[in-house]
Amino acid sequence: MTSIWPAPAKLNLFLHIVGRRADGYHLLQTVFQLVDLHDDIAITPRKDGVVERLGGLAHVPPAQDLVVRAALALRTYAGRPELGATLAVTKRIPAGAGMGGGSSDAATTLVALNHLWGLGLPLETLAELGLGLGADVPVFVYGHTAWGEGVGENLTPLELPERWFAVIHPGIAVPTGPLFQTPDLTRDSPVLTIRGSAAALQASPGEESSSGSVFGPGFRNDCEAVATRLHPPVRAALGWLQRSGPARLTGTGACVFAPHATQAAAEASLAGLPAAWRGFVVRSLGSTHWPV
Repeated sequence: MTSIWPAPAKLNLFLHIVGRRADGYHLLQTVFQLVDLHDDIAITPRKDGVVERLGGLAHVPPAQDLVVRAALALRTYAGRPELGATLAVTKRIPAGAGMGGGSSDAATTLVALNHLWGLGLPLETLAELGLGLGADVPVFVYGHTAWGEGVGENLTPLELPERWFAVIHPGIAVPTGPLFQTPDLTRDSPVLTIRGSAAALQASPGEESSSGSVFGPGFRNDCEAVATRLHPPVRAALGWLQRSGPARLTGTGACVFAPHATQAAAEASLAGLPAAWRGFVVRSLGSTHWPV
């Protein structure tokens, strides 16, 4: 029997790099804001040991696809080689965009197959498996907007005001690895606390001030300067969106976004968008409600 599972996107309301581990991984502070844009994964459990992917990104070989890797990792952990699945992926989240599409697909696969295969593993175990696939996977496993630290795996759930976001994808993908290896990337941002950031995080778009906003001077995306220098389309899209108010890069890009109090305001900010770019409006989500 086939069931369909949503894989939501995220925006990084800010992204600070506060250090670097001995193994080269960067230490971050961020807020992962889940939003209502999502991929869909239609999953049909099998008992013949075959894991196959249908749909998804044509340029990504199935063996490298995070949904396939997630399914195989879960099966190996469970020690159940007879388990299999057909995974049909409908992509809506743009690739290489900083919105977590691949990570979310992997997390949804872990959560769904844990249920469909009857494994009964706790979310903590699924998040640990997910971390081996990508630093953003755990937040999607837990399915809640969160403050993230470490490489992104240390998570504290947050309840934030509803926001609407205007998002622009400038038609390119930004590879994460090369950006994080750039010598002039900021790697020593001051460490923040949730308590000290609470007022800004809780400010609604219509009530935000320069000091009480995730777009105020205390927050930024440390990847933004490098991404806009290396990728002119990202720089152009960010500049265009900033004409109507504060805007920011999400993740390492390529998408840029701006917060608004209403859907209508977010839609209005995209009026006249250049034809080469894709613009869309998303609503914030507090949590993902899995269909189980």
